[in-house]
Amino acid sequence: MLALFVLVMPLQAQVTVNASIDSLQLYIGEQAHVRLEVSCPTDGQLIMPTYPNNHLMDGIEIVGEVKADTQYLNKDKQMLVTQEFTVTSFDTAFYFIPPFEVLVDSQSYASNPLALKVFTFEIDTVNVEAIFPIKGIMERPITFTEVLPMLISVLLIIGLCFLIPYLLGRYKDNKPILRKVTIAPKLPPHQVALQEMNRIKEEKGWQKEDVKGYYTELTDALRIYMQERFGFNAMEMTSDEIIDKLNEQPDKEWIAELRNLFNMSDLVKFAKYKPLINENDMNLINAIDFINKTKVEDTAPATPEVQEIVVKEGRSKQAKILLISGIILLCALAVGALYTAVVEAVHLFF
Repeated sequence: MLALFVLVMPLQAQVTVNASIDSLQLYIGEQAHVRLEVSCPTDGQLIMPTYPNNHLMDGIEIVGEVKADTQYLNKDKQMLVTQEFTVTSFDTAFYFIPPFEVLVDSQSYASNPLALKVFTFEIDTVNVEAIFPIKGIMERPITFTEVLPMLISVLLIIGLCFLIPYLLGRYKDNKPILRKVTIAPKLPPHQVALQEMNRIKEEKGWQKEDVKGYYTELTDALRIYMQERFGFNAMEMTSDEIIDKLNEQPDKEWIAELRNLFNMSDLVKFAKYKPLINENDMNLINAIDFINKTKVEDTAPATPEVQEIVVKEGRSKQAKILLISGIILLCALAVGALYTAVVEAVHLFF
């Protein structure tokens, strides 16, 4: 018999039932929360107490019930089931709540009992005029957060009312545009070169101790002129290559002076040679003289002409599809915004 008692005790100790209440005293109509905790083996069949008529006992009603929550403990061998009831009472009394009973594998287990004291309000029977009737329904003030969706919808509708007609106008407006363009004739190479020589002469770079810059501008202007006049790429050629190319021309009387100019330029740029002032003036005169001797006069008038050019801004088929798709999307957005504004207005004011 003693051995049997020892074997049964550990098995029964695996199931515990505990009940608690968060308030022992209430006024009529106030609420309290009853918490029921059951710990039992995971493989056991647990049946919690139920109250079909929402009456915990005579005088105490159940006004709310939270679904049972299960936690697994001890490597999932033990489970803890917790359930809460919200109770209230409308009768003044001291209530003794009997233990809660649960079934685990058809065996009953009971919790500890609870107690609850319910008080009533004291009514001033002397000053009866101090008792007021039930107040009517009060209007709740409208907040900015409630108005914000309607306000955004209205502003969006106003913006779309301007944007959609503009895009429709852009879709229909596909006409060519007439523009007047002034076309100035291209100056002949010798005139461009002589203008550059006059600029170099007026700046007098050799007098500012910028001799290298002076000869660079002078030879670059000649290279551009020769490229336009004789048709070879003088800008990418060395001084000797340019002289060899000019020797192919029938008139060679000006080549000697030009060779001296390029040699002087190479000495200044690569050997840091400092020529005399009269040498600088002479090289500028020789460059101008070379241009004048080799120029080709153009008898065509150099007056600007004004022409009327038609520029067509026709849109592609893809651009039209994208534009009309955007218009349809904006129309749908406008309808949605209008619906939202109407729904919010009805909800707030009616």
